[in-house]
Amino acid sequence: MFKPSPVAAGCAVFLSVLGANVQAQDAVQALDANGNPISQVTVTGIRRGIEAAISIKKNSNSIVEAISAEDIGKLPDATVAESVSRLPGVTTQRDARTGRAASISVRGMSPDFNGTLLNGREQASASDSRGVRFDLYPAEMLGTITVYKSLDATLMGQGIASTIDQRTVLPLDFARRTVAASYRAQRTGAHNEDLGSASGYRTSLAYIDQFANRTVGVALGVVKFNDNGPEQINDDGWGGTTGTATYNGQAVTVPNGLRTDVIHNPNTNKGMMGILQYRPSKDFLTTIDLFHSKNTDSPKRTGFEGSTCGSTGGYDPVGVLSNANIVDGVAVSGTCSNFKGDIRNNTEVAVDTLNSWGINSRLRRGDWTFTGDVSGSRVRHDFTRYETTAGLVGNTPNADLDSISWTGFDGRSNLSALYKTALSYTDRSRMLLTDVDGWGGGLTGTQQSGYVAIGATIDEIKAARFSVRHDVELGPLTGIEFGLNRTNRTKSRDTDEGSLLIGTGPYGAASMPGNETVVTRQSGIPVASWNPLGSLGSIYHQLAKVDQVIQTDKNWHISEQVSTAYVMGSLEGELFGLPYRGNAGAQYIHTNQGSTGLIVDNGRCAGVAGQACPAYTIAGHHSYNDFLPSLNLNVELPADQVLRLGIGKTLSRPNMSDMRPGGGVGLDATNPAGPILAGGSGNPKLEPFRAKSFDLSYEKYFEANGAKGYVALAGFYKKLDTYILRAPQRVDYASTGFLVSGIPLPATGPNAGSTVGILTTPSNGSGGNIKGLELTASLPFAMLTRYLGGFGVEASYSSTLSSVTLPRSGITVISNGNINAIPLPGLSHTVTNMRVYYEKAGFRASIAARKRGDFVGDIHDYKDDASLTYIKGNTTVDGQLTYDFGDTTMLKGLSLTAAVNNWTNSPYIRYNGDPSSVVENVRFGRTYSLGASYKF
Repeated sequence: MFKPSPVAAGCAVFLSVLGANVQAQDAVQALDANGNPISQVTVTGIRRGIEAAISIKKNSNSIVEAISAEDIGKLPDATVAESVSRLPGVTTQRDARTGRAASISVRGMSPDFNGTLLNGREQASASDSRGVRFDLYPAEMLGTITVYKSLDATLMGQGIASTIDQRTVLPLDFARRTVAASYRAQRTGAHNEDLGSASGYRTSLAYIDQFANRTVGVALGVVKFNDNGPEQINDDGWGGTTGTATYNGQAVTVPNGLRTDVIHNPNTNKGMMGILQYRPSKDFLTTIDLFHSKNTDSPKRTGFEGSTCGSTGGYDPVGVLSNANIVDGVAVSGTCSNFKGDIRNNTEVAVDTLNSWGINSRLRRGDWTFTGDVSGSRVRHDFTRYETTAGLVGNTPNADLDSISWTGFDGRSNLSALYKTALSYTDRSRMLLTDVDGWGGGLTGTQQSGYVAIGATIDEIKAARFSVRHDVELGPLTGIEFGLNRTNRTKSRDTDEGSLLIGTGPYGAASMPGNETVVTRQSGIPVASWNPLGSLGSIYHQLAKVDQVIQTDKNWHISEQVSTAYVMGSLEGELFGLPYRGNAGAQYIHTNQGSTGLIVDNGRCAGVAGQACPAYTIAGHHSYNDFLPSLNLNVELPADQVLRLGIGKTLSRPNMSDMRPGGGVGLDATNPAGPILAGGSGNPKLEPFRAKSFDLSYEKYFEANGAKGYVALAGFYKKLDTYILRAPQRVDYASTGFLVSGIPLPATGPNAGSTVGILTTPSNGSGGNIKGLELTASLPFAMLTRYLGGFGVEASYSSTLSSVTLPRSGITVISNGNINAIPLPGLSHTVTNMRVYYEKAGFRASIAARKRGDFVGDIHDYKDDASLTYIKGNTTVDGQLTYDFGDTTMLKGLSLTAAVNNWTNSPYIRYNGDPSSVVENVRFGRTYSLGASYKF
């Protein structure tokens, strides 16, 4: 475990990087590099946020996009992800459970390709990957968010797509004591067909003050969010493929099955922030900051599913089609006998706890500035999942089974039909908790009346940094900075899961507690409902599942030590008579990674619940070096125009779960070419994605009638030198350590007696390219005529293309289509954002729309495993209206706000390779909110 040395800690208390990157937050005179006040014109509301962001973009030496708070605790949206998604080339993936934007994709790349910082420090993540969940960072606690699209040698934890730096407020940037409080009541899930909506609230309090003649500053903030959880519907297309049945001697197309769920997802978030600053003189600044956030999701899912005419298990007989209306070979309506419907009542509880801290200082002596930082970031993800089934017991005679009828089937989508059953699925005397279909293996297997999984993922980062900057006058070189950074990161996952059993024997059953019922919307069939949380021990007992996937994929420990030395020179001068500024630098990075996992002996287990597979601990280790040069050059053209160039080399590190060493191998007797050894594993020698990056941006800034705006056109090209592919490859298992005792070798065929087989593992391969164009405009209409003062528009359009495709083999893609390759995850070809606003006489109004195209998204499936899936593009529309009472009334400092989110009830749709083949359709409804804020 990394522990800062006394010397490093002493330097950190004495030195800091943070003080060099503060952003002005209130009606205060910000300080220049020498601590002297800078004159400012106070701008409020929407224009304040826009103009602060424009200023960040214009004055940066890198190619950046920025979002700035309109006031204390007032980013444009409730979540960081939604605010950032307004920027060009940036889009979000919504959480299928809540509809909220949680992860960010930049320039067509998945969230794992972003580096995410808080106050300049790398942040831990809650999932197996490195992608950060931005709903852990309440927007009320942040002042600015800057997205670096070009490289900067002084930034640690950069990503190939971007580096996203979130900044909190700093108390010594404020001219006086400031207290801001807000409360907002909201209703979620409104106008979502006839589903029930839910109430909730969001409240925040910020206190900022200065003491001891402004040498000490304090900022404290708390945020609390609570949503009781509206009803949502999830219509699953049963894999998207239709089925066949025999009718009058001919094969006809029938619905393959149905699954429909009603979801209720309460959600809470509590956040706290504390910042202490000490500045006894203009040459010395120390900042200590603490950030805590805890997010709890508790989705409860009640649903109904079943195979209409086929079978899903040993207790589920094949149905017989009758009373069918056949049109062009399609059973538009009909009835199938021997139907066994499953009532599903599933409950999950996911708790993500983030703690981030830092101590940093800055000391200036003449032309020398010494900076340093020690910090930590830790996220713990606790997960509990109960899945239960109820229905007819496995030994129910066929004569007593149900039948299912349908009408309106179009022959293409299982979601097109309307269903009706003969039995009542609210009758608790017949619908028992049991293994309805024999999913545990039937009479020859093990009872599985449900499933439980309990696990935790812990990610922890500790870092120390020291740097020195010297101001010089040496030709175009105006300053040089060099420094060292050390980051230690550990991540582990531990999981315990298995089948839920009732009593003994294959037909164990118990009555379902309670008397609640739910109508499953797509089928229209009422079913019995209950919450199984905590039922382990009272109704069920657990039979641990200890097969290879559980032991190797969900139990591992990764450690990573990254040492970085960097140097960067600040540039300023003239080029062909035009002034320019920028920087040139490089990072030299040494990475040392280690991991432990398990090797599973598949030869001595059956891979089913309760039958243990012997496992052995294995360790892996690897180290490598990278040299990452970078250059940013900004040429100032006449008429307030800027031409920016950014080139360099960067990397994005692999998912930490892919770096595990564990795995297993078994005999694959189903291989078409004959029996062969086959297995899967992680790769402890995995190295990063690496890319060369080229950025070119043209920006034109305007100022007229007291309003500021700009237009920009940017192009980028990224050459991926290395990529990470999860694909099968031929290996000699005798040299892998996986071929433990008990695993038989092929006895027949071309591989008879051979230890050579197929191993599916992540590995580094050759890359491709990503390229795109981004067009942005921020235009207050007052620049055209003062009669349109108060009106304005922000708009952006981006188009991204990539030559990168991933082989379908070896990748978990939730799709049954005949697809051999998938596009780059996270890539939408087009992304469009627009926000129209009006601000005058205390009124502020805005309407914003965000649109993205279809893409392959990274989700966690029902087993809490990361999987890729096709997600249909969507457009979300939000609106907001605020009235500020101003400084001249008795209600000075008070503002009232009404807002609506997801105005058009944009759904979350997953499909099966073909957009017309829908496998999941979730609708969230609108969210209305009404609130007040007060600042004094």
